[in-house]
Amino acid sequence: MSFDYGQYIRMEKMPFLWCPGCGIGIVAKALYKAFSELGWKNEDIAMVSGIGCTSRITGYTKANTLHTTHGRALSFATGIKMVRPDKHVVSMAGDGDTLAIGGNHFIHACRRNIDITVIIVNNHIYGMTGGQFSPTTPQGAYAATAPYGNIEPGFDVAELAKASGATYVARCTVANGVMMERLIRNGLAHHGFSVIEVIANCHTQFGRRNRMPDAWQMIDDIKDRTVALQKAEKMSPEELVGKFVVGELYKANRPEYTDEYERLRERALAKQAAKKGA
Repeated sequence: MSFDYGQYIRMEKMPFLWCPGCGIGIVAKALYKAFSELGWKNEDIAMVSGIGCTSRITGYTKANTLHTTHGRALSFATGIKMVRPDKHVVSMAGDGDTLAIGGNHFIHACRRNIDITVIIVNNHIYGMTGGQFSPTTPQGAYAATAPYGNIEPGFDVAELAKASGATYVARCTVANGVMMERLIRNGLAHHGFSVIEVIANCHTQFGRRNRMPDAWQMIDDIKDRTVALQKAEKMSPEELVGKFVVGELYKANRPEYTDEYERLRERALAKQAAKKGA
């Protein structure tokens, strides 16, 4: 059945600025289908982004949108959710934006379990700003700022989110759009802080420095290294080195931040009223 993506796209902003073959377009399509399947209206969606190629999705989306400073998207998103907890707040971000400049904001948003969904497109490099290595660049990989190979260990985004307190954590890749759409939809529907990591290609900045200059080469490489969660559970840590374990990796229920804040506000108002009546 055909789907009208135009209902969520600002057509006056076309064409997209992404490089031909960029995986971020696949993420945008999956996100718009998830919005539609959940029945979310444009006016009820608030999308926030920082700086980077992924952040451009916000500018192309027909909704309430805010393009903010590098690494600060989750701070702005938190403010929006506190003022309008009835809105669906989504943050679009890259690996450098979220985990380097915005690392502190990310772990504290996880800790609070505020009802925001962050979609992190992890292409293992700073794409827009020149190909510098990011907190997820694999050890040994080359980047503009690592011409002899990166010596830093990378973050495991899902483990970081889980350890920090996020209550929905999933990972998928641009090689499987159907799975991506399902996980994004489940993350959006979750009441609490949800993190969806999307492993994506940046053949322009990462690939051409690591012998994969074409989009199809990088996407094939991602596909070859992808392991479903059920299969990964039967594999040893050594066998999982360099693999991308995909699926719904973690889900939990615990109090959501704006709900807790509202209960606090009601207690404070009741106490003040009791004092006045005394």
